[in-house]
Amino acid sequence: MSIFISPMMAVIGTGGKKESKNAVPVPESELKRRNDQLEKELKESKEREEQMRRQLQSAWERLRVAEEAEERLCSQLGELEAEAVYQARDYHDRIVSLMDQLSRAQSLLHIASSNSLL
Repeated sequence: MSIFISPMMAVIGTGGKKESKNAVPVPESELKRRNDQLEKELKESKEREEQMRRQLQSAWERLRVAEEAEERLCSQLGELEAEAVYQARDYHDRIVSLMDQLSRAQSLLHIASSNSLL
């Protein structure tokens, strides 16, 4: 019974491992092709990594801009709320003043109508 190992199935050892007696040598052209393939995959992996790094940097920048915008909006909202409180107090004071004027005018009318009846 003979064992056949295709070049694709051959394992390339590294370090101090000894080759087995039954190991089939892998042709140099196959090793070169595999090396080229691995180099290509490494290059593609590095390109993907760099692209992801750029996307992450872009996302961080958008996040920073959004946080700054949120801070500005919160500040503006606080200013608007303070202005609304001042206006509400002014309107309330004006209403109280107008109610006092109306009350005095009604009193004067009541006195005037009482005096005209006499």
